[in-house]
Amino acid sequence: MSNQVIHRVQHVYELLLHAEAAKQSITPLSDLYPELSVDEAYQVQLLAINEKVGSGERIVGKKIGLTSVAMQQLLGVDQPDYGHLLNSMEVSNSGIIHLDDLFQPKVEGEIAFVLRKDLKGPTVTIEDVLEATEYISPALEIVDSRITDWKITLADTIADNASSGLFVIGDERFPLTDLDLPSIEMNLFKNGVQINTGYGSDVLGHPAKCVAWLANKLSEYNVVLKAGEVILSGALSAAVAAEKGDRFTAGFSHIGKVEVTFK
Repeated sequence: MSNQVIHRVQHVYELLLHAEAAKQSITPLSDLYPELSVDEAYQVQLLAINEKVGSGERIVGKKIGLTSVAMQQLLGVDQPDYGHLLNSMEVSNSGIIHLDDLFQPKVEGEIAFVLRKDLKGPTVTIEDVLEATEYISPALEIVDSRITDWKITLADTIADNASSGLFVIGDERFPLTDLDLPSIEMNLFKNGVQINTGYGSDVLGHPAKCVAWLANKLSEYNVVLKAGEVILSGALSAAVAAEKGDRFTAGFSHIGKVEVTFK
């Protein structure tokens, strides 16, 4: 790795760190460094995650982003991305989120997988994921960005931990027996009003395909999806901006609901 790349990765990491500490959004990283590559962006992400782990936080899972064709086309990419979930990011079901802790949050309904055995790429299939899953639960992901006005490219969002903010997992756990994941319907409500609808098939055709993609992608970095980890498999519909006082509920056919309130 050249000194130029090392300097670029370090500087981007420091910019994001300062943005988080100061609660001040920053200029798109891709404007400052148009040459910032996807690989470099993942290095930035890992620097930040390693720093947090070193400070006592724990990695509890991963999130998968850009699983819909619409979002991929918007950012001009042909594959998803991923970020890390930390224990500090989890909010209890029906809990309260303080907007002051975030930048510009948006809410997405997703299916969460919890693994009962490790998944190691690069040849993981949908069937492998189904076999390795302990249960699924309804979930909300609160995506957030330290980049001003969400003016992000792929490199911006990856460096910013795939625009991860917080996540909420439903209380109920469902084994995969007799569940057709692509046909699961999700309806997202904001303050009791239905905002949008999505299906399991909206994420790469099958939520488990997203988890397989992640396991195979991580093998490039010699990382394994571990038993017990939570995997957020991708937004089933468009993200909806959250404001003070908003209550979001995602109701899923066959697997219940999950909700959270913003204060």
